[in-house]
Amino acid sequence: MDVDMNTLLIVITCSLLAGLAMALGAVLAYLEKIDNQWIEDELRHGITAFGGGALLSAVALVLVPEGIANLKPVSASIWFLSGGVCFMLLDIFLKKINTPASQLAAMLSDFIPESIALGAAFATGSSNAYLLAALIALQNLPEGFSAYRELNSTAAYKPKKIITVFALMAILGPISGVSGYFWLSEFPQAISAIMLFASGGILYSIFQDLAPQVKLEKHWAPPMGALLGFVLGMLGLMLTTH
Repeated sequence: MDVDMNTLLIVITCSLLAGLAMALGAVLAYLEKIDNQWIEDELRHGITAFGGGALLSAVALVLVPEGIANLKPVSASIWFLSGGVCFMLLDIFLKKINTPASQLAAMLSDFIPESIALGAAFATGSSNAYLLAALIALQNLPEGFSAYRELNSTAAYKPKKIITVFALMAILGPISGVSGYFWLSEFPQAISAIMLFASGGILYSIFQDLAPQVKLEKHWAPPMGALLGFVLGMLGLMLTTH
């Protein structure tokens, strides 16, 4: 394929910025010190709900519509369900080894295939490429927030070390994005399979990890974060297609 250096630079920049949203989420979690327990609970659950809404919008508005475009119904269903099953098995494995990094693993499991799909989307000239980049960043922000809190709950992980590791993990974005740009742009069915696989995994994560954390007894505001996260994706789709 002919390499467009400007497009390649955009892939690297977008995937890197999307990855750095993980570190930004960790920084926000580090700085978040609210004396009022009620407000802190509302904020924490609202951020979790926002992440769920952003993830859901990525699935509903970009990943699934793009994924089913090049696959037959049976193949699409198999890839989608495979993603959910693999994420479930990963969840079970992490639970068995009792690691405090389940949110981190889930975050990377989303980020890497999405970045591969992002690179391929730019290579094929997809109109949703920028929207996908924005949605990846939107979901990485609250996921970074939650993963930081999970890791920081044990004495083994110091705040600055966690934030540094999250920032370094952002490099996985350009690596995955460039891989998708060079090697998958000629294989639209492979791109679709990756998108649907990621979609199944994300949907599993939403209902297994995020949604149960949103509800607070006698509090009704946090679920609105999910609506806000989804509507931002919806607005992005409308702005890029009209």
